[in-house]
Amino acid sequence: MPQAEAKVPLKNTIAYGLPGIGAGYMYLLMSLYVMKFSTDVLLISPVVMGLIFSISRIWDAFSDPIAGYLSDRTKLKFGRRRTWIIVSCIPISLGFLAVFSPPPALEGQDLDRWMMFAILGFYSAMTIFFVPHLALGAELSTDYHERTRLFGVRHIFYTIGSILALGTMHYLIQEEIRPGGDVRGLAGNLALWSVVITSFLIIYSVSRLRENPDYQDRVNKNPFQAFVDVWKNPHAKILVVIIFIENIGGAAIGVLTLYIAQYVVEAPAWAPLIIFAYMLPSTLSVPLWIPLSKKFGKINLWFFSLLLTGVSFGAIFLILFAPSVEGRLIIIFIGAFFAGIAAGCGGSIGPSIEGDVIDYDEYLTGERKEGSYFAALNFVYKSATGVMLLLTGFVLEFSGFIPNQPQTVEVKIALTSLYGLVPLICYSLGAALLLYKFKLGEKEYEKIRKVLDEAT
Repeated sequence: MPQAEAKVPLKNTIAYGLPGIGAGYMYLLMSLYVMKFSTDVLLISPVVMGLIFSISRIWDAFSDPIAGYLSDRTKLKFGRRRTWIIVSCIPISLGFLAVFSPPPALEGQDLDRWMMFAILGFYSAMTIFFVPHLALGAELSTDYHERTRLFGVRHIFYTIGSILALGTMHYLIQEEIRPGGDVRGLAGNLALWSVVITSFLIIYSVSRLRENPDYQDRVNKNPFQAFVDVWKNPHAKILVVIIFIENIGGAAIGVLTLYIAQYVVEAPAWAPLIIFAYMLPSTLSVPLWIPLSKKFGKINLWFFSLLLTGVSFGAIFLILFAPSVEGRLIIIFIGAFFAGIAAGCGGSIGPSIEGDVIDYDEYLTGERKEGSYFAALNFVYKSATGVMLLLTGFVLEFSGFIPNQPQTVEVKIALTSLYGLVPLICYSLGAALLLYKFKLGEKEYEKIRKVLDEAT
């Protein structure tokens, strides 16, 4: 039986998921803390940081298709996915260290340029890791529900890394508050430890996993044709639209959590616990969603997770009307908890459905181009994120935001609208499209899987 058709042993599933600890740790710090670190510690303008993040994510979106296609076309004996995953260690380490350890002598435009190239470099390096790693997960099994288990374990480890990053943010926030605190020095030391541990986890993972040799060299030599095929795939086309709408709504959430905690809730020390209230149910709920997906179907559960995410963040808009800090904390904790439950579902089932769509492409073209597919979907995700981050920077600047000062009512309304109402609208639209337009369910998948198996 080909490797991709067999049930994946638990030890291999764990080995696949382990690098997610480092990736989740780094991405959380980049998403939740670097904006605040840059504006409040390095004293860089919010508009400049908004532009930097927007440019970096848009560039990252264009680099994804390159990484995906090269990964699909790699023919080395070590593997077309594992080669790129192991190579990613060095640039990831250098980029992450550069973000959190800018030379103390830099200031003004020189510091702006340093952060731009550091953030660009980090996200480009993570592309080299993420696209092949997602592609490898889709290749390890062709079973409709086994993929959910694989990506569910990956999501658990990714969220564990994110939870560990909360401890780092706690120390950094406390260092900001402490008189004479050395935030830059602490950030640099913690970044150094993180790159060492992440590199070890990546090396261990690729040493334990094996790739299916039957999938090598099964992609069109024309790089543009691979992405034309993505758009011709009717199921992929719907996913592209859903992912774009979803991430227009969700992009500002990660960046603004610390701002919301400090300037709207007025309880900055609670920020790590608010994020923890999101991360913990996201991790613990995964074992629940895997059997439920077998009972109710992956599409129905993903629809539920999108809708629940939108409603949960939409309810957080009510913090504007709560007269006390305690009331605002209760509202945001409840919203974070239910959004976390939804994230456990979406993080497991979303990539699994994307893997099913890739198999449908094999049914249409006879090719295996997981890298190109995940790259194309990441392109959409990061393009939407780049647009929203750019808008966030301008909203902060032109609503009158002043760092480290009490904010006006206009600023609080702007922050809370981006954090609550925009996700409510966008996630609800994405959920409706998924339910009414996406048609590749388990029965349809089994039909194409039967054709593919008979052809081998």
